[in-house]
Amino acid sequence: MIWLSWRQFRTQAAVVFAAVAVLAVILAGTGPQLADLYRTAGSGLVDQVSSADQTLYYTGLLVVYAVPAVIGMFWGAPLIARELETGTHYLAWNQGVTRTRWLATRLGLGAAASMTAAGLTSLAVSWWSSPIDRAVNGGGATDTYFARLDPVAFAARGVVPMAHAAFAFVLGVALGLVVRRTLPAMATTFTLYAVVQVAVPMWLRPHLAAASRTTVAIEPDGGPISIQDGAKQIVAHLEDVPGAWVTSQQTLNAAGQPAPVPSSFADCLRTESGPPALQQIDGCVADLGALGYKQQVTYQPADNFWALQWAETGLYLGLALALTGFCAWWIRRRVA
Repeated sequence: MIWLSWRQFRTQAAVVFAAVAVLAVILAGTGPQLADLYRTAGSGLVDQVSSADQTLYYTGLLVVYAVPAVIGMFWGAPLIARELETGTHYLAWNQGVTRTRWLATRLGLGAAASMTAAGLTSLAVSWWSSPIDRAVNGGGATDTYFARLDPVAFAARGVVPMAHAAFAFVLGVALGLVVRRTLPAMATTFTLYAVVQVAVPMWLRPHLAAASRTTVAIEPDGGPISIQDGAKQIVAHLEDVPGAWVTSQQTLNAAGQPAPVPSSFADCLRTESGPPALQQIDGCVADLGALGYKQQVTYQPADNFWALQWAETGLYLGLALALTGFCAWWIRRRVA
């Protein structure tokens, strides 16, 4: 049964692993030079990265994100849906192979290959990007690269991509079982996986490890302050906490209670024509601070990277196991 499953699966696996190998070779050829540059430049590396390496940096992010999605669509969704759609599953079941064993063999082989492909991709990209990650976490000021905890980079580092791939694969299998048609199952898998990838960073990941909180003074020299939404919102930037991921913030009044930015602040910034001058902005910010307003910032410090990695890995593997149980129940009770 394992041999037959591998023969049916080997072409898709060969394509993905060949692509991973090509990426690894490219990264291996340029990674040592980037590491040498970090040893000499330290956190200043972020200003010295070549345009070619910058392209590789973003390509690596995209590839690690794409691998689980591709696995879910092209490995997971067709795995059972194609058999059910063509009726070939009856042949296996009539050869003395139970439904549970048939499903377990396919799920086990596919999940192992999925986690291996995603793990190798993440390992190669994380290794190559580590000099840039260390430079950013060390205080290298940049708007071009992301801290490891930033939602854009986090899911492309460490062990999390392996769990994402396992979840995407089993999600595709489960949807293939339910939908029973290959193309609709592939489209639904991609859609649901994308929804989960957006929902987890927004609502779940910030709570997977204990967050830190600080209060920033609203004054011209109290730290980087941005004015947004037509002077209705204040945003503080924690430049003194490098590598941190700001998860939420709110403005506090003099009593320490959450409060909207007073309308007097917008009135202070208003001009008859054009944007206000820097001196006027500083004066308005100083007036707001004099009224006792402060900005409370909740954030995940850089040291929480691995705590969040393992917590999210457990979350996705738990979802994959739950879907596996659903598949086992469905194929025994609902598939004729």
